[in-house]
Amino acid sequence: MTKRTSLKLTDERQRKLERASEIVAEDDLDDPPMSVVIDAALTHLVESKQNIDDARGEFDPETVQAIANTSVVGLRYRTSVESRWR
Repeated sequence: MTKRTSLKLTDERQRKLERASEIVAEDDLDDPPMSVVIDAALTHLVESKQNIDDARGEFDPETVQAIANTSVVGLRYRTSVESRWR
């Protein structure tokens, strides 16, 4: 990963941040800082990977794939978790 000092906020990225902010907010009046929203999203991604790995021991691969597939985490039958980004 390359460290950058700026974050370009495209319209699509801004919409995603706003949606994520609504999820992270404690109530309708809460407006969490962007750093909290990004930290929550990163934590969710890391924990989701662990949950997927843990579920593989309990559930059949088709069930895990049907529940856990997203545009970020792609699962292939009987293989590893892949990132579809980049």
